[in-house]
Amino acid sequence: MSSPNDSSHQGSLLSPVIVTDFSGRERSVSTASSAWSGPTDLNHSPTSPVSPDMAWNQPDPGRLMVQNASHRSSPSIDGDTLRPRADSFASSADTVVRSRANSEVDPNCKAVYDDVSLSDALKPDPRNESDFQVEDNRFAFSPGQLNKMQNPKSLAAFHALGGLQGLERGLRTDLDAGLSIDEGLLDGTVAFKDVAPSQDASATSLPKAVAEAPEPVSSGSGSPFEDRVRVFSQNKLPARKSTGFFKLLWAAYNDKIIILLTIAAVISLSLGIYETVDEGTGVDWVEGVAICVAILIVTIVTAVNDWQKERQFAKLNKRAIKVTRSGKTNMVSVYDIMVGDILHLEAGDSIPADGILVSGYGVKCDESSATGESDQMKKTHGHEVWQQIIDGKATKKLDPFLISGSKVLEGVGTYVVTSVGPYSTYGRILLSLQTPNDPTPLQVKLGRLADWIGSLGTGAAAILFFVLLFRFVANLPNHPEMTGAMKGKEFVDILIVAVTVIVVAIPEGLPLAVTLALAFATTRMVKENNLVRVLRACETMGNATVICSDKTGTLTQNKMTVVAGTWGSDQDFSQRTEDADVEGSMTISAVSQKLSAPVKDLLIKSIALNSTAFEQEKDGSIDFVGSKTEVAMLQLARDYMGMDLVSERGSAEIVQLIPFDSARKCMGVVYRVPGVGHRLLVKGASELMVGTCTTKIINIDTAKERPDVEDLSETQKKDILETIDNYAHKSLRTIGMVYKDFASWPPREAKHFEDSSANFEDFFHSMTWVGVVGIQDPLRPEVPSAIRKCHSAGVQVKMVTGDNVATATAIATSCGIKTEDGLVMEGPKFRQLTNDEMDEVVPRLQVLARSSPEDKRILVERLKILGETVAVTGDGTNDGPALRTADVGFSMGIAGTEVAKEASSIILLDDNFKSIITAISWGRAVNDAVAKFLQFQITVNITAVILTFVSSVYSSDNTSVLTAVQLLWVNLIMDTFAALALATDAPTEKILDRKPVPKHVSLFTLTMWKMILGQAVYQLAITFMLYFAGDKLLGAHLSTEPEMRKKQLSTVVFNTFVWMQIFNEFNNRRLDNKFNIFEGMFRNYWFLGINTVMVAGQVMIIYVGGQAFSVTRLSSVLWGVCIVCAIACLPWAIVLRLIPDYHFGIVFNAVVGGMSFVLRPISKGCKAIGRGIRSFFRPVKRLTGRTLKKQDADDKVELKPQTIKSDDLEQAPEKLESKPEPSPERPTTPPPVVVPPITITTSH
Repeated sequence: MSSPNDSSHQGSLLSPVIVTDFSGRERSVSTASSAWSGPTDLNHSPTSPVSPDMAWNQPDPGRLMVQNASHRSSPSIDGDTLRPRADSFASSADTVVRSRANSEVDPNCKAVYDDVSLSDALKPDPRNESDFQVEDNRFAFSPGQLNKMQNPKSLAAFHALGGLQGLERGLRTDLDAGLSIDEGLLDGTVAFKDVAPSQDASATSLPKAVAEAPEPVSSGSGSPFEDRVRVFSQNKLPARKSTGFFKLLWAAYNDKIIILLTIAAVISLSLGIYETVDEGTGVDWVEGVAICVAILIVTIVTAVNDWQKERQFAKLNKRAIKVTRSGKTNMVSVYDIMVGDILHLEAGDSIPADGILVSGYGVKCDESSATGESDQMKKTHGHEVWQQIIDGKATKKLDPFLISGSKVLEGVGTYVVTSVGPYSTYGRILLSLQTPNDPTPLQVKLGRLADWIGSLGTGAAAILFFVLLFRFVANLPNHPEMTGAMKGKEFVDILIVAVTVIVVAIPEGLPLAVTLALAFATTRMVKENNLVRVLRACETMGNATVICSDKTGTLTQNKMTVVAGTWGSDQDFSQRTEDADVEGSMTISAVSQKLSAPVKDLLIKSIALNSTAFEQEKDGSIDFVGSKTEVAMLQLARDYMGMDLVSERGSAEIVQLIPFDSARKCMGVVYRVPGVGHRLLVKGASELMVGTCTTKIINIDTAKERPDVEDLSETQKKDILETIDNYAHKSLRTIGMVYKDFASWPPREAKHFEDSSANFEDFFHSMTWVGVVGIQDPLRPEVPSAIRKCHSAGVQVKMVTGDNVATATAIATSCGIKTEDGLVMEGPKFRQLTNDEMDEVVPRLQVLARSSPEDKRILVERLKILGETVAVTGDGTNDGPALRTADVGFSMGIAGTEVAKEASSIILLDDNFKSIITAISWGRAVNDAVAKFLQFQITVNITAVILTFVSSVYSSDNTSVLTAVQLLWVNLIMDTFAALALATDAPTEKILDRKPVPKHVSLFTLTMWKMILGQAVYQLAITFMLYFAGDKLLGAHLSTEPEMRKKQLSTVVFNTFVWMQIFNEFNNRRLDNKFNIFEGMFRNYWFLGINTVMVAGQVMIIYVGGQAFSVTRLSSVLWGVCIVCAIACLPWAIVLRLIPDYHFGIVFNAVVGGMSFVLRPISKGCKAIGRGIRSFFRPVKRLTGRTLKKQDADDKVELKPQTIKSDDLEQAPEKLESKPEPSPERPTTPPPVVVPPITITTSH
């Protein structure tokens, strides 16, 4: 092969090439390198498929140069499906381009086909500079420069990178033969200046051919495509760091309450063992062991739950895709796709990587899941785009870009891959999901509660310890007979009492209560079409204040349907009678039944014959496939008129088809009618159809051979236009239908063509008006009531949609979202507002139309900054960032993509907005369950702590009236049972009648404090009465033996105390001041069963637990005293509920203020003690952390890329929770995780 510098070669560069254009005519094109003619210069070396040193423009005399053009298929009746994408897609990841390529584009040259000028097409963003800094880059481009074409779509970037041939040269590939299968390490480099357009102001010329260009072949070492993988990565994401079980166990243990419990358990266990050894009893150590068991249960359950969630990865649908390499077609795994590969596309394929269309026939893509664009996107191959750019005819509608995660709907073609893995659109969205979750409001409040209880319990224990210690020291002179061992035992007894107070004060059942409430709620929510992926989302949803909802599929049925219409000029019909405003309107079914045979036949043929949609069997049922508008009309004819599409089309003799034309906005068909001749059926834009009519059909229910017609007056035309306008104001898409009969075909007055067809414009006049239908994606019938429930629950609903303002406003108004004082804005205007302006607008904003995913994310961020708890719905891959940003993200289980589901917290299994209301109800039920348990738990703790404190101080031997084992039953077993019982109440309808709880509000309301303190006062009064005066009040029923009498009295106190907690549990089923505490109780079998177990357990303790629990059996009279004293807490609760919260609040706030003044110094002292304890445990924590880090390092050494099996690739990044790492400069070190674009199998 001659060098490009040879004279012969230079001559050949200027020789003309005969090419064939679209019309089949041959033309001569110069192939001079200074004027690259784009699609005409396609010759490459047939021997070296990726040889970069071939002169691009050297013609091959034996090769026919055929322009590879896409077939321009006619648009459907839905109209032009192409529209600018500059403002309809914004990636979550800020894609930038580093300008190291030295491309000096004329800054004055504006790209009229793009919102971005050529001077800014490759402008870098400092936040992603690593995407453009590639060490030892053997290619002309960096990953960031290539990504600039798709993020968002940019023809200016495509232009600046040299079009398809620039990409071919810069990526060292071949647009026909693909990559070489022998490629390994590459020799030489290709510079950006050698492939990009020159400085010519026209910016349309191709750089000069480069001499001695390196061949991309293996140099004898390295793995396949080693340099290509090093620079551009693979179609995989950097490995997600897996969290080991022991690390999760350590994280679960690092809870303040758990740590406090551990301290108490260690001390209690040590002292218990000491007492057991000293006294020979067998139960003193049980308390410490039981607390340790409780700690183990809570931490292990939490860790196992997290460990399972870490491994709940969806299995990927592994798939091979057709790739051309070395001139041959091969099937390659989607995971092995390389930048520069030539991939083949067919209808139904999910696009696995970003790229540029090289060749194609009628390629249309559904990018709704990847970009949010709802329309089909028609693709134009890169050669034609380049030709139009250099001809100055390029427009924004040109779209050669293929987005990973989108789906091919129609056509076949090939495309060159430009971005894979972490640099692709799909990969960047996945990486953007790697953000840590903020703690939920409940978690924050429980953390504060742990601090508060810990400080209070420690303070009370310290006071008790020093009081008993001072009394002990003061009494030492009065007991000279005490030995050192006796004094030591007395000191240990004092310490045990103090530790018991700490154990009693700390609500060890609280973590379990929260977990149980969430677990129960999430299990029940699945039955109501809410799949909770993140437990924290359940309780967060209960306090949601704003819902940002999509329109399509969530509020609407995602199915275009004929909802209204008019046959002739006066017979109106609607989907439901209440939908119609016109007097005399009927349902579709009623009107269809009264249609005469000729009118019905006319309507059926107008719909069936004049349509490009068709039937297709799917999952055992027959569905229509095609334009959504035509599908809606076919469903109308099939469901209400009995149309058989196959039969109608098979029996009709079609004479001429008039395809849809966007200029005339209609389509038509001519078919033979026996006894009539020929009939022209036309449908299209209703206003234009009316303008062509001079007659209309009448008497649609009269049985005749032909439809009756009469002249159409101007007044009647105005009436029809008003009807059409009325439909339009309801956001209905209107389609008009007209017809005309001819005696022969083609008509005499029309211009004839060789194929016996007639010029449409010549005979499209004097038509007969058939009718108009209004088509809409109708609201789900349950949505309006769900919106009303949201409003009554104090939750705002904001619609965020890509639809136009008119459609969005109409839907929002009909479902109740839009109110008179609400604002409607468009996305482009919204994103231009300053933060201060947004803060003023956002509270009143109800509809955000024409919005991009970035607009949705910005809206969510501003709402959160304003203090709102935000829930967001989304179904597309592009919704991932907004779903992740929100406090709670809802994805669609049916129409949602895998990325949307991964980014979400809750999956709506039925894609129904009503299910969001269910999530709110259950979220509030969870919060209520935690509040109920706290109300119950704090009452027990206050009573037990004060009772222990007072009885220990009062007792001469420093012992509490409640022994350690008795407190274990009260404080651990009953707490666990209470958590189960109070966490299993299902939500009621009334739970939505209150406003959400703000984030800053305390866990405890005034009503709760009233019940807590009121019940604590009652329980203390009863127990103190029995403790101090029980001997006198019950003396006749007690034993005469002093020791047994004392034991019976302490048993009565313990039994009464436990039964008060059992009955108080019924009181705590309500958090308000209403009296019916039994509401819904008999439907809660958990509550009934657990209380039965608690009652049985207490009875067994009294009768058979004597030695272990230090109790004795009681007589029936004493049992009666215990039950009566305990059950009296129920009427006492009624008295408490009658006290106004306002009056209680005045007294409560005054007391709390005084206590705070007194306890503040004590709190500071306790904090100092806590700091000392933390300092004591700090070396242990450091040692544990180092051990875990060492274990992680060992794991990383073991996971080498070459040892990964194909099965390991199943573990997709389904739960990316670590912070996103910068885009890799050499993404070969971490073991990869597969990017699964093929899992997107949504239905649209």
